[in-house]
Amino acid sequence: MSSHRPERKRIDHGIVLCPLIVFFSLVILLGIQSATLANPPQGTRKIVSDDFTKNRQEAAPTTSNIKGAPGQSSGVRRKQRPRGRTYLLASSPVTGTRPKTKVGTVAQVGITIWRLRPVTSNDSGARMLVREKDKSSEWAAERVGAGTTFRQGDHVRLSIESPRAGYLYVFDRDLLSDGSMGEAMLIYPWSDMRGGENRVRPGKLVDIPAQEDDPSYFTARPSSPDQVGEVLTIIVTTSPLNLPISDKPFQISNVEMAKWEKMWGGQSERYEMEGGAGEAWTKQEQQAAARKGTRQLTRDDPAPQTIYRVSAANNKAFLVNVQLAYAR
Repeated sequence: MSSHRPERKRIDHGIVLCPLIVFFSLVILLGIQSATLANPPQGTRKIVSDDFTKNRQEAAPTTSNIKGAPGQSSGVRRKQRPRGRTYLLASSPVTGTRPKTKVGTVAQVGITIWRLRPVTSNDSGARMLVREKDKSSEWAAERVGAGTTFRQGDHVRLSIESPRAGYLYVFDRDLLSDGSMGEAMLIYPWSDMRGGENRVRPGKLVDIPAQEDDPSYFTARPSSPDQVGEVLTIIVTTSPLNLPISDKPFQISNVEMAKWEKMWGGQSERYEMEGGAGEAWTKQEQQAAARKGTRQLTRDDPAPQTIYRVSAANNKAFLVNVQLAYAR
């Protein structure tokens, strides 16, 4: 009887492992792609201006002076609407648990930050009369993104629009280098700004400071060596807040601000108009924010430079913080 044992069949482990490696690699890759789609990186998500301006009034049709065919009268002609603008996600992707809101409940507020500069011979947009040291001069205003870093001495203005009716409040806090903030000051409304009137609606622009104020701009100037910027807190409510409205900034405690942020804040995203930075202030925007004016922006007029979208847990108000950075 032979003592020879049958040779054990050798297994090529490389052949077995290769499909497993490929399988697990695909699983990991699909997981990464799913996470990317669920939380897309900055600059890949887009919205369009029509989502914001759709509640504005339609532009008035123009009457055509061109005679029609025999037997036809000249009619009213609606000019072609300008192409909508595209906005790119400019803030970091939002993380954390979303508030329990109804599907599709997203509040929006539009902000345009203007940086002033002396007028040149090539400027064709609206102009602003700036008074400095008993002298008056004309300045032009250009759009800048909310992520702009301002240099000391820059002249800055804000335009704010809400696509839904409500009451607007704006607070200002110093932002310090350690991340803390100073006391909040109510900078809108004031009693000498439209008599304290702070109702907003689609197409109505609010300029801060007002065009008629002196000065009609803020100056980027840190009040202390450790100040690195400003935090503007914008609140839109469905009914007025019980706040004293005077002719000077009114201080609100940080405890009160924290309470409002908890009630009305939420996850927010900032979108910047593609190609909008550097565009000039228009006469339509100037007229829509004038204190004694009655004009409102139409769907054909410029949309805001920056749009904040907020998923707030409270449908009676929403709150968003806008940070302005100073160069060090």
